[in-house]
Amino acid sequence: MADKENNSLVRRAFLQSLVVAGGTAALPSVAKAGAKGSDAAGHARHDELPVVPLPAPGRNRIPVAFLLAEGAEVVDFAGPWGVFEYVFPPGMDEAPFQLYTVAESTAPLKVSGGMTIVPDFSLDNAPPPKLIVVPAMGEPSEAMLAWLRRASKATDLTMSVCNGSFVLAKAGLLSGKAATAHHGGGYAMLAADFPDVKVIRGARFVDAGNVSTAGGLTSGIDLALHVVERYYGRKVAEQTATHLEYQGQGWKHANSNVAFAKKPISTEAHPICPVCEMEVDNKSIYEMYHGHKYYFCSPEDKARFDLTPERFADQ
Repeated sequence: MADKENNSLVRRAFLQSLVVAGGTAALPSVAKAGAKGSDAAGHARHDELPVVPLPAPGRNRIPVAFLLAEGAEVVDFAGPWGVFEYVFPPGMDEAPFQLYTVAESTAPLKVSGGMTIVPDFSLDNAPPPKLIVVPAMGEPSEAMLAWLRRASKATDLTMSVCNGSFVLAKAGLLSGKAATAHHGGGYAMLAADFPDVKVIRGARFVDAGNVSTAGGLTSGIDLALHVVERYYGRKVAEQTATHLEYQGQGWKHANSNVAFAKKPISTEAHPICPVCEMEVDNKSIYEMYHGHKYYFCSPEDKARFDLTPERFADQ
């Protein structure tokens, strides 16, 4: 344990030396625009949004719970974990974010790519968090959803990454709010399954009060840096990005996933499944709806379409 603490101190001293040496001097500054983040169709615009500060924690640490289940996407939770690990505000003697994993039990979990995670805490004994991170994962249990509803009432912020937004929606935390998801089917299915959620296409992340949702995978890094800025300001967030050698600017421009802002157009030559929004073979299963032919990548997606075709059909 002593060696671990010593290594942490050495790493902190090294990283702080980069800041003293002017490690953030080359980072570009961006003027605040204060523009709204989406148009009437729910498409994100590439504007910089106002940063709403989170409650200043002073010298107190911020407990951050990473809620995990079988199949949790590694990038979704490892990206934000790495960001919060490397935050060093001036005047603090220890890292401000207290990071820990929470699952239904402390039994080992198989997450994406075959990695095994041993959770730090179960739902029954996890410390109360001020920040919750929810990655894309397998089907959450009712116990997990109940814990999320209960714990989120006392958080500064509850955030999801990728299709972790479905978990927040199932817990009722996105009702009446704007949110985003992974572009590969996440937009359409989130809108279909949760009609009271306003889905924003092309957003790197979306702030909606005490809930924030990030787009796919690495978008979680940008949302985490945005959260750092909300707690500690732009300078500390820029220093954190420098420590990580992270050159992305999406955390300054929430609506920068512009490549995914528009719904893909399906043609006979290049049909798009209306459910997952991925290109499919034009010999795949299809059906006619209101004079249009819709191709599907699987019988499951066709069944999903048939339940609420008006939500998936071309407008």
